[in-house]
Amino acid sequence: MIARSEPTCRTCGRSLQGVQVSASRRSGTTDELGPDEPERESSDGSDLLAALLDGMDAALCAFDADGVVTHWNREAERILGWGADEAVGRRGLAGWAVRSADAEEVEGRLLSVMHAPGRQVHEFALLTKDGGRVLVRTQSAAVRGPDGKPAGVYCAFSEVHAQIDLERSIALSEALFEDASWGVVLVDVDLRPAVVNAHAARALGTGRTSVLGRPLGELLSHGVEELESALQHVLAEGAPPAPEVWVSVRAKEGEQRRCWRSGFLRLASPLAEEPVPLGVGWLFQDVTEAKQAEQEASLLRFRTQQLHRASRAAAECEDPAEAATVHLDFALAGFADHGLIDRVAGGALTDAEAEAPVRLVRVAATPSGAPGPSRLAGQAGLPVRYAEGHPALQCVERVGALRASAGAAAPEAAREWAQARQWPPDAVHALCAVLRSRGRTLGVVTFLRGAGRSAFERSDAMYAEDVAVRIASALDLAGLSDGD
Repeated sequence: MIARSEPTCRTCGRSLQGVQVSASRRSGTTDELGPDEPERESSDGSDLLAALLDGMDAALCAFDADGVVTHWNREAERILGWGADEAVGRRGLAGWAVRSADAEEVEGRLLSVMHAPGRQVHEFALLTKDGGRVLVRTQSAAVRGPDGKPAGVYCAFSEVHAQIDLERSIALSEALFEDASWGVVLVDVDLRPAVVNAHAARALGTGRTSVLGRPLGELLSHGVEELESALQHVLAEGAPPAPEVWVSVRAKEGEQRRCWRSGFLRLASPLAEEPVPLGVGWLFQDVTEAKQAEQEASLLRFRTQQLHRASRAAAECEDPAEAATVHLDFALAGFADHGLIDRVAGGALTDAEAEAPVRLVRVAATPSGAPGPSRLAGQAGLPVRYAEGHPALQCVERVGALRASAGAAAPEAAREWAQARQWPPDAVHALCAVLRSRGRTLGVVTFLRGAGRSAFERSDAMYAEDVAVRIASALDLAGLSDGD
């Protein structure tokens, strides 16, 4: 007689004789049970599957090959009112979830997907438990068994209006990032662009992909601090009022100063229990031209008021030369830091006489140190030592306004530039306007700006010429009163 060896456990060496093998009541999988151990429930994933189905945002039901309902989740119960215990096990939908007259068509369309590739989308009306009707949109696909043959159908459905709202939201997002006529930028929590539409990419002077993930400081040279402050405020506390931010964009053509009217939206995850910021939606529109036009209109109103006030104040001056300094003082407000009035030595010149070498005598000037009103120069009448080619002399020769600037020179070089032209050492930008009255050239008025101001522009030259006309009239009157 041959002795049979007893099976043992490879890990602990314990004998496995008498071990029972029992089938799970749920799935048919086997569990090993000891001789004295009670039978336990199998953990085969069915509880996990039920939790997943019930946690879905979409309603879901499933049918076997015979059309019997095998699955029904809580979202389906919410929409139609039928619970899982009422739905699972029913054959078809007729008479309870679909009108009997429509049942054949609806079930045929749902079950036909078992013999068709991919998914199918349908819309039809379902019945609720209280007798109402709900229009739903369904997506159905075949469920195949281990042998690859159709074993049933699963169907996910939602109310049509909810689906349409979702599609509208997606379509809106796509349109904003593709066809919007204003800039749209999705900024992450690190304040770096994550998504940029075509309009925003053009405004930033770069491509849609090259801008992603880069700090804003690499795209903007000025205004980035104000913009980042607004983005951080949105992440922390919510959207502020729509600000207008002046920025300088680093473009291939050089820096471009732009004004963007911006709006901000805080983006939070809808899946988290507490609002978790995902970033900021930044929408902006370029309003540079409108802001510049607004600023120009405001500046024009101010200068017109200054000319009006200067004329009224000058009319009260007994000395015409003093009236000329009044016009100069009123013109300096918001326009320049220094002003000089030089008169042609020997009297006014006709156009023919202006071609000969000209000498200029200082009539009035603003203090070069502390600010204050213009002062009339002494009566010595010595010509100012202007070198050949000086802007004031060129202004007389051309009989028109002339602009000059030290540009972006170093402070020491700019100081030498000003002193060489007999101007205050802090002068960086100059504008000379000829003084004309009764068809003759009386002299030159010079406006000077320091380094803290921008260079004179063409609109500034037009204003300087208006002031020069009034100063020239006052000087011409002073000459007549002196018997010139």
